[in-house]
Amino acid sequence: MRRYDDPVETRMGLVSGMEGPEQFLWRGRLWKVRAVIAHWVETGPWWQSGGARAVIGSDEPVAGTTRTGAADLLGERELWRVEAGRGATTAGGGGDGAVDGAGEGGGVFDLAFDWSDGRWALVGCAD
Repeated sequence: MRRYDDPVETRMGLVSGMEGPEQFLWRGRLWKVRAVIAHWVETGPWWQSGGARAVIGSDEPVAGTTRTGAADLLGERELWRVEAGRGATTAGGGGDGAVDGAGEGGGVFDLAFDWSDGRWALVGCAD
């Protein structure tokens, strides 16, 4: 799986009998979801919060962290592993239409919805 952190526009709909990403626009290409392979939620590093450090009796801040309280709860992101195929080319798609990480027939993609900012990103793609 190749890793990315590319913003995508995502349209929700009914896929594989459940509500999920139905289409997404990535690098000027429309991808239509054929199947949802997996769906899960990742949480932020709650163990680095001030509350967790207080419970274990540590008052030392963890380097590089600034999250506190409710912000830790908002650090969740919802992930969807989907199988998708290419749709129509959009204006500005450019080039020969080749997209890194996916063959002509489609590919497997990891899409993430970040609850803290309400944005979608493509975070992985399997050849």
